[in-house]
Amino acid sequence: MTSGMHLKAPFTDVTSFSTRPVDLNLSDKDVVEVRSSQGGVMYAELTVKWAVTPDKAGELYRLAGSEDAIQQRLVYPDSREIVRNVFARYTSEQGYASAREKINAEIGELIKERLAPRGIHITAVNLRNVKPSDALQKQIDRKIQQKEATERATEATRTAEEEAKRRKIEAEGIARANKILNDSLTDKVLMN
Repeated sequence: MTSGMHLKAPFTDVTSFSTRPVDLNLSDKDVVEVRSSQGGVMYAELTVKWAVTPDKAGELYRLAGSEDAIQQRLVYPDSREIVRNVFARYTSEQGYASAREKINAEIGELIKERLAPRGIHITAVNLRNVKPSDALQKQIDRKIQQKEATERATEATRTAEEEAKRRKIEAEGIARANKILNDSLTDKVLMN
């Protein structure tokens, strides 16, 4: 039945489904633990906004039974699986920093593709937070420290090379001056 007034037999039950968007929050205890292509563990928090497509409500009722069951049996497991699969294609750095928008768009498209044939319309997917695990955070910090140490060593080497060039030029100048003085010194000049 669509919305509006309908007659029903007294011995039948009508289960209603809201067609308004419902939020599935994957955070706190439902946070999605994902692994990057490098094996780093991260925790992704996201919100999936979904709604029942009115003309597929009968199929969804036969498949799941209620709105809560739709969320728990269809939207929740499929969303978690897709999030894990998408993050597995990216490095840890891309996952928590540089490619978040791309990952969010890819997750949204894949969830829409999977759930649309079942009668679930995905209105939005928001990747709110990606937090690296403690072990991964330590690796990231160590990598940053190594990079900074390498940059400092490179700068120190460059400074030392510049100082060596300066001293070489200074020594060459002094040597030329001494050579000129030595060539210009004669016995007469020394007598004077």
